[in-house]
Amino acid sequence: MEWSTDDLRLMEPRERAALIRALAELAEEDPLDDPGHRKGRRLFIAVTVGSCVWMIPWIVYLAFTLPGNHTADQWSATWTGFDIALLAALAGTTLATLRKRQVAIVGMLITSTLLTCDAWFDVMLSWGADEFPLSVVTALCGELPLAGLCFYAARRLIRLTVHAAWIRSGLTGVEPPLTRIRLFTLIDPRQGRPSGRISDRKP
Repeated sequence: MEWSTDDLRLMEPRERAALIRALAELAEEDPLDDPGHRKGRRLFIAVTVGSCVWMIPWIVYLAFTLPGNHTADQWSATWTGFDIALLAALAGTTLATLRKRQVAIVGMLITSTLLTCDAWFDVMLSWGADEFPLSVVTALCGELPLAGLCFYAARRLIRLTVHAAWIRSGLTGVEPPLTRIRLFTLIDPRQGRPSGRISDRKP
């Protein structure tokens, strides 16, 4: 059976939505179901879980053994290099945002992380020094607000991307939170099928 564009226009919106969902479900494949990807996913989880387990005693050890004061070499190079990385992240994020590229989300998350780290180390490493008040002011009025803005913008873009995919898949209602959507698919893991289908909702 073949449908022309005119035939599709004559369909009821509910019928078109059902057709879109049916086509999306036929075409939708979860890349994580691929055996190779499953192996990589298991390896990644094993590495990250192992790292978390190792970090706990390491943090406790550092808390009791690190000196309160320490003289570091290459102090200037360390902070200059960090600021160069932050500048690169900001510039790359700005360019990607101007060009409307998905990589802007990655840039925003990286920039947010670097800004938060910058605020943390500025404040903690100047504790008790003359520049401590300035570090607190710049953290509260500059670095942390900008970090929050980048994180919010990244989350907002992810939600908008999911919403666009949601609509194009013919799903109805409000899409679930990101914590309930599987990678690569608009599936509610508690139901094991695409979320928001008409059959999932009360009449």
